[in-house]
Amino acid sequence: MKEYCGVVGIHGHKDASRLAYLALYALQHRGEESAGIASYDYKKVHLHKGMGLVGSVFNEDTLKKLKGPVAIGHVRYSTTGSSVTKNVQPLLINHKKGFIAVAHNGNLTNSVELSNELEDSGSILQTTMDSELIVHYLVKDHKNNYREKIVSMFSKLEGAYSFVLMINDAIYAMRDPFGFRPLCLGKIDQAYVVASETCAFDMIGATYIRDIEPGEVVIIDKNGLTSLKAPNTNLLPRHAFCIFEYIYFSRPDSNIFTKSVYMARKNLGRALAKEHPVSADFVMPIPDSGNYAALGYAEGSGLPLEMAYVRNHYIGRTFIQPSQLIRDFKVRVKLNPIRDVLKGKKIIIVEDSIVRGTTSRSRVRALREAGVSEIHMRVSCPPLISPCFYGIDFPTKKELIAANKSIEEIRQFIGVDSLKYLSLDGMLSSMMLDRGEFCTACFTGNYPTKICKAPSKKALERKLCRGM
Repeated sequence: MKEYCGVVGIHGHKDASRLAYLALYALQHRGEESAGIASYDYKKVHLHKGMGLVGSVFNEDTLKKLKGPVAIGHVRYSTTGSSVTKNVQPLLINHKKGFIAVAHNGNLTNSVELSNELEDSGSILQTTMDSELIVHYLVKDHKNNYREKIVSMFSKLEGAYSFVLMINDAIYAMRDPFGFRPLCLGKIDQAYVVASETCAFDMIGATYIRDIEPGEVVIIDKNGLTSLKAPNTNLLPRHAFCIFEYIYFSRPDSNIFTKSVYMARKNLGRALAKEHPVSADFVMPIPDSGNYAALGYAEGSGLPLEMAYVRNHYIGRTFIQPSQLIRDFKVRVKLNPIRDVLKGKKIIIVEDSIVRGTTSRSRVRALREAGVSEIHMRVSCPPLISPCFYGIDFPTKKELIAANKSIEEIRQFIGVDSLKYLSLDGMLSSMMLDRGEFCTACFTGNYPTKICKAPSKKALERKLCRGM
């Protein structure tokens, strides 16, 4: 059960599907499993999707068929639902009132209850995605007031969700009241754009306007833009922005939750250098997500920065590969140490995080083989001790190394001379937002929403929920 996805929506541009295609290229890091685009030309809805990277799913012929000034797109790495073609998004449903296309980033924590409720009332679910559930709620009654229906959805859904829906000729961009997942609003010419990250706007030349607010639905149609808020959103005690977006997942050239990912990662590295200094010849990152924390560590420590690992950029992210066998293989071919730089040196390697520990262990072994005399590992976040239920591929507690081993035991397992993590306080102090704005459940075990702890056998079979 693993998910991280990217979503995009374009309304009012003659090349909507091409812009969506380019935006998905920018969001490819959010999901390498599948991609899809749905478009509407005011007469007919068009859809093309498939397994694989954006560049392999689409070509000139498929883009020509995606006609119309309205389009939504999705890149997927699955959390709920298996890796099969029927689960590729956007999910498109035709019904007597028209059509609904859905692109979803996040994870619904009450999907078991929702699916049981729908099936008990006669609905037949066609996929194993929690994203399908909202379609059934939207078409259940005969009312055609989708604005009213979507606002009422806030009281039904729990967990993390940034939805981009295309309902007939309108786009609805919806973000959960806690704001777990980023979702941004922009404009290109006279067209509006929504996307998971601002790097998608940079790709297509769009101008960032603002974030979709937590608990907000932005409706974009021929009349322009309308904003609606979920009832009682202001009564929530806090937001719960995913801090791991800053640590690892978002692109460093994006601004998410209104702040720079690049600057946040540098701040994490500076804080790490302040908390855990060590004598060494130089600092080196684990490319690519460790680059900017390492830059911050080098600046904070006064030590030189060396790029002593060369990355093969034609290998996908190890973090989002679906099997441990493939993950271990790609660690071996993804990064190659430069022996002449490393031999006989005392080095500090900066990692963004340690999940299972197997990847770090393989990398350290390669550095030892390159002749490094001392390896001091510094990690730009606290130990990961709890699984994520809101849309990141953190496995069960059993698989999280820090949930089962002490830091000293992890050090021995990985094979470094010293291992230090950034403190929770150091991490939160590095952010450019109030510390109370973030979800830190993966580091603390304190979840901001109710979590399904005892899924039924049926739920496990459907893979719609995971227990703690």
